[in-house]
Amino acid sequence: MPGDSLQRWRWQAAAAPQAHVAEAAVGSAQTRFARVDVVVPCYNYAHLLRECVESVLSQVGVDVRVLILDDASPDDTHAVGTDLSYRDKRVIYRRHKVNLGHIATYNEGIDWAEGDLFLLLSADDYLLPGALGRSAQLMLDQPNVGFTFGNAIIAKPDGTTQRFDPAGTSSVKDFRVYSGAEFIRLSGATNIVPTPTAVTRTELQKYVGGYRRELPHAGDMEMWFRLASHANVGFINRDHAVYRRHETNMSLKYCVDDILPDLRQRKKAIELLFQHATSGIRDDETLRRFLAKELGREAIGQASAAFNKFDIAAAAVIQRFASEVYPEGRNSLPWIKLALKQAVGPRWWNVLNSTYRRSVE
Repeated sequence: MPGDSLQRWRWQAAAAPQAHVAEAAVGSAQTRFARVDVVVPCYNYAHLLRECVESVLSQVGVDVRVLILDDASPDDTHAVGTDLSYRDKRVIYRRHKVNLGHIATYNEGIDWAEGDLFLLLSADDYLLPGALGRSAQLMLDQPNVGFTFGNAIIAKPDGTTQRFDPAGTSSVKDFRVYSGAEFIRLSGATNIVPTPTAVTRTELQKYVGGYRRELPHAGDMEMWFRLASHANVGFINRDHAVYRRHETNMSLKYCVDDILPDLRQRKKAIELLFQHATSGIRDDETLRRFLAKELGREAIGQASAAFNKFDIAAAAVIQRFASEVYPEGRNSLPWIKLALKQAVGPRWWNVLNSTYRRSVE
C-alpha cells in the first residue's frame, strides 16, 4: 500500500479521539457516541436472527446501525428481517434474489458500512452486554489500534458451553495492545480471533479491502493478518459474544477433503501476508520461518490423526504437505513418531499403543 495513504490514515485515526473529547465537553446532551455499523449475514437462521439483532440494539455507549443481509434464505428469514426493520429504524433489511455465498455477502456489508467502527456478526451468534462499548472505548483511548477482539463463549450442539480465551487470562489483566508482529506471532498459523468479537475501524477496513474469494476456509485468518500488518491490535479480556458451533462445523469432524484445503489456504494466507504487508513485517524473515514452522507442525499432527483413523493415503498426502512447508520438521519428534507408526502399520501400532496404555494405568 502506498506509504502516504497509510500515513494519512494514521493521522486521521490519531485525530479522531480529540473530536470525541471536544464534543463530550459540550455536555452530556451533546456527547457523540462512536457509531458501530454491524452487518448480519443470514442464511437459514430465521430462528436465531431476532436474538442476534436484539443483542446489537441493546448495546450501550455506542450508536449502532444494523444491516441484515439475507442471502436468499428459503426459511422465514424474510419475515423476521422485515419485522425487525419495521420495529426499529436502526435496522435495515436486504434480501438477495439468488444465493451469493458468504464472501460476496461479507464484502457487500463492508461496502455499506459508514460508521466509525465495523463488526461482522453472523446471524447464529450474538453479542454479550457491553461488548461494543468496551471495544469502542479502547479504540478511542488507543488511536493506533486498528481492530479489537475479546473472549467468546462457544455454545456446543449438546447444550454445553466452553469459554474461548484466545490470548490467555493469565497473561492479560483487563486488556492488551499488541503490535502487528506480536499479534501475528500470537496467532501462529491459525485464526485465534472469535469473529463475532472483532470490531474494526471502518476506514482501515475499507482501506485494506474485503475478504478474498479464493480463501473461503482461511478468510478470517488472512483478514486479521492483513489488518495487523497496518495497525496495532487490541485484546479485551472479557466475554464479548456467544459463538454457536454446529454439527456441520469442520472442527467437529475429521475429513481429509476439508483438512488439506484448509491447510493449503492457510499457507496461501501467510504468503499473501508477506507479499502485501508493510515493510516491517514483509521483511521479517524470522516471523516468516516461525509461521512456516507452526503450519508444518500442525500438518504433521493432522497426518498423524489421519493415520490413526486408518486413512493411510490421506496421512501420506498431508505429510508431504508438511514436508514442503516445513522441511526441518522431518527431524522433529512428531515426524519420527509418525514414521514409526507407518513402519509398523496401523493395526500393529494400534495394538502396541493399546498395550502401552494398559500397562501405565
